[in-house]
Amino acid sequence: MAHDLEASANGVSPRSRTAFVTGATGFLGLNLVECLIKAGWTVTALHRASSDTSYLTRFPCRLSEGSIEDAASLERAVPEAVDVVFHVAGDVSFWSRHRDRQTRTNVDGTRNVVAAALRRGAKLVHTSSTAVYGFQPGPFDETAAHLGKSSWFHYMHTKALAEEEIRAGIARGLQAVCLNPANIIGRYDRHNWARLIILAANGRLPSIPPGRGSFCHATEVARAHIAAAERGRCGENYILAGADASFAEVIRTIGELVRRPVRSKVARPRFLRTASRILGLVSLITRREPLLTPESAAFLCADLTCRSNKAERELGYSPSSLRTMLQDCHHWLVEEGILKQPASST
Repeated sequence: MAHDLEASANGVSPRSRTAFVTGATGFLGLNLVECLIKAGWTVTALHRASSDTSYLTRFPCRLSEGSIEDAASLERAVPEAVDVVFHVAGDVSFWSRHRDRQTRTNVDGTRNVVAAALRRGAKLVHTSSTAVYGFQPGPFDETAAHLGKSSWFHYMHTKALAEEEIRAGIARGLQAVCLNPANIIGRYDRHNWARLIILAANGRLPSIPPGRGSFCHATEVARAHIAAAERGRCGENYILAGADASFAEVIRTIGELVRRPVRSKVARPRFLRTASRILGLVSLITRREPLLTPESAAFLCADLTCRSNKAERELGYSPSSLRTMLQDCHHWLVEEGILKQPASST
């Protein structure tokens, strides 16, 4: 495998490389499967029995049923001969009632993936998150402390613990790289940042959060995963970001794309925090996940920006503009019939 990946990096055509992708039915997973297929890889895509595979079946890949939380089903799903395991699956819930489920997926599931990659002798590219660095005081890079491990924010905590599982595997001989994307925007998104586009297009956008963050294009993040498989250094973290913007700037750009004025005002942090507590009390009765939680309120009020110079230098990562990634997501939503094409300006 190492020879094939090295040959690819040097421009030599290797045999068809084989990939196993967890989280393949998700937003980033679909982008990765598409890029792998275009690059000539043979792909086996993991999916749960309950997953919607309608988008995944558009690609010429092998579907394999199982889950990362079930070690036995994962063992059956991973091909005997596989060059790279791309571990994209993760639980990104910001609701505290999902803590146990999130630990099973992000920590126990990662431990199972590490074991499977070791048994197959495959390289592992792990999709981590900038969340492992926690709430940093300013723009940060890979040298920043992993504050997520001690964070009250369970998503941050479990993503940091997942990276510890990767490093435990490296100590046992695993070849692994960790990628840390910031806020990902792009095609195949129906539930993340795409929700803002849909709300804005329908004139139902609530108050604008006061925070700021770094954003990255899903296609470029997928390409960075392939580059990490080919030339990423074992044990290294690579932050993937590029476009820094306030949430107000994001909303204004969305308004331009959907050709609809955005009249929402920027909310005060105290308002969002209070609303999250009230909605949390309501959820105790309804048992339904609230639209805003203390975790999501903290995230939406924070100034979390980061730098991806290392990924640009070592992986050839190419950041995109905020407008490019939002436009890509918007065009896909229109193509899929999820949104109507905005009327032409008069």
